[in-house]
Amino acid sequence: MGEFIVILLVVVAVAAGLLRWRRPAWYWLCFGAALASVRLLVRYASVMEACGLTVPPSRWRLAFARMANRPVPESRSPRILRLRPTRTGLVLRLKLRPGQDAFDFTAATDRLRHSFGVHGVSSRELRSGVVELRMTGYDVLQRVQMPAPNTSASTSPLRVPVALREDGAIHYRDYRAVPHGLTLGATESGKSVYQRNLVCGLAPLDVALVGIDCKQGVELFPLARRFSALADNPDTALDLLEALVSHMADVYQLIRAEQRVSVAVPDAEIAADIWDLPADLRPTPVVVLVDEVAELALFATKDEEKRRDRIITALVRLAQLGRAAGIYLEICGQRFGSELGKGITMLRAQLTGRTAHRVNDETSANMAFGDVSPDAVMAAIQISPDTPGIAVAGDSTGGWARIRAPHTSLRDAVNLCNAHADLAPDLPALAAFRPAVAASSLATVPLTKAASVTA
Repeated sequence: MGEFIVILLVVVAVAAGLLRWRRPAWYWLCFGAALASVRLLVRYASVMEACGLTVPPSRWRLAFARMANRPVPESRSPRILRLRPTRTGLVLRLKLRPGQDAFDFTAATDRLRHSFGVHGVSSRELRSGVVELRMTGYDVLQRVQMPAPNTSASTSPLRVPVALREDGAIHYRDYRAVPHGLTLGATESGKSVYQRNLVCGLAPLDVALVGIDCKQGVELFPLARRFSALADNPDTALDLLEALVSHMADVYQLIRAEQRVSVAVPDAEIAADIWDLPADLRPTPVVVLVDEVAELALFATKDEEKRRDRIITALVRLAQLGRAAGIYLEICGQRFGSELGKGITMLRAQLTGRTAHRVNDETSANMAFGDVSPDAVMAAIQISPDTPGIAVAGDSTGGWARIRAPHTSLRDAVNLCNAHADLAPDLPALAAFRPAVAASSLATVPLTKAASVTA
């Protein structure tokens, strides 16, 4: 019997070692979560004291100890409200003691990571006096496996999962919350794969995709069947952008005609953007993907300079005014700074969402996060060339996180776009830029759905 138990323990240990090496997610679910929970509970008090996350005893406790002739009470650690295992780590919710600050836990995350023996720790304040520590048990970005989609969790019609965060949560691109975004990255940094995941997430949705790919269309034209308009050179891009500006003006005229501002109309029914319109009148939202924006801003002659100024002006107008008309920008490039000429910094100021893959210099990282978060700049320049796809995502609030998009081949993206080719709307203002490959197989959808009913 004793030999059998020894053999069983050896088999379990070998299985655990193999799982930890080859399948870290399975190891965490089978063994790691339980071991980490026990280790955390055993070390909790000593770790909190070593990291300076305790508070001294209150005056009344000291007075009571002196009156009762008892030893001086020890410092008090934050109270554990909940410890919950997840598929990638642990979630520890703490109740702060009087005098503690949530920033203390944010500053101590690296020490907590070493003390509790986990891969990573991130901290966020849930509400006044409550802090949540999210711990990851293994490197979830080494082999990205997106969780199964939860349709009930989606509260926005333009919210798509595109990557996995380092704490195991899904990174969403929500165009209703963050209308315009900027994506930077050097060659072979994973920027194209991130863009493919974005297109694949948008393909099944009721949205018009517009692409500008001045690399002769090598990135976006294979996905042409799902696009409503495409341009592969700066001259066509200028005409396309100005057509989008004209389309934006038409949408605003529709919104104004449907506002019905009067004393009898409730405030909730007054339209200020396309999402306030009835569903049968609402124009199809448009997502504009610009690949390598520098090609639109560079010029060598006077004529090209005039074209460049018109392009940047159109982009700035779409960034400033397009949100209410349902036009959203997704601009990608290797560099994006003042050296691209006048109007560029004005455009960048309108791009709330920032994503930076591996960059070749600190200046490029500053272009993305210098006006948002200095910590994100340092994280972006530390991305290794050996880990393509790793990126730093942030926004204007200063918050940021490391993310990685799952690898999606061009063939997979093409197959998905072809499968949803019938969802590509045919916008009248952009008819001249419709890719010819998909013209014969797609249904025509006018500017408003009501027009198709009355036609």
